[in-house]
Amino acid sequence: MPKWGYSVSELDPEKTVKCSGRELRISPKHAVEICRTIRGMRLSEAKSLLEAVVRKERPIAFRRYKKEVPHRDLPERWYAGRYPVKAARAILRLLEGLEANAEYKGIDAERLKIVHAAAQRGMKIRGYIPRAFGRSTPSFETLTHVELVGREIE
Repeated sequence: MPKWGYSVSELDPEKTVKCSGRELRISPKHAVEICRTIRGMRLSEAKSLLEAVVRKERPIAFRRYKKEVPHRDLPERWYAGRYPVKAARAILRLLEGLEANAEYKGIDAERLKIVHAAAQRGMKIRGYIPRAFGRSTPSFETLTHVELVGREIE
């Protein structure tokens, strides 16, 4: 079994709460853009944003992976955006887990701010598609690791 760690260090254990999702079947590119958007938000703001993304009412700005991405009417000053529904649902479940961990530790979830949100590529699931004349084409699915850290603010 692998031993997982966090890519953030020097956290105060009394005021911070962590959660992670390992080897999720979501797009790593979508997860990176969602994590970049919710980093620095309050927990309630991030949850309402992702619920709006799932309902396709508000797009996520794609800042790094923006080639051939259509233009969207975004509140922030950016032009490219999408509605990554599957990744938004997965990260919304992680936010609910972060809230549950905060309640377990006795931290007020209303005053929780997301200080660290990161997504990394995980392992690949290898698969092959059979083709004509005895050939095959490889098809790989990349899994994603997502980690969230929240801190109680005054």
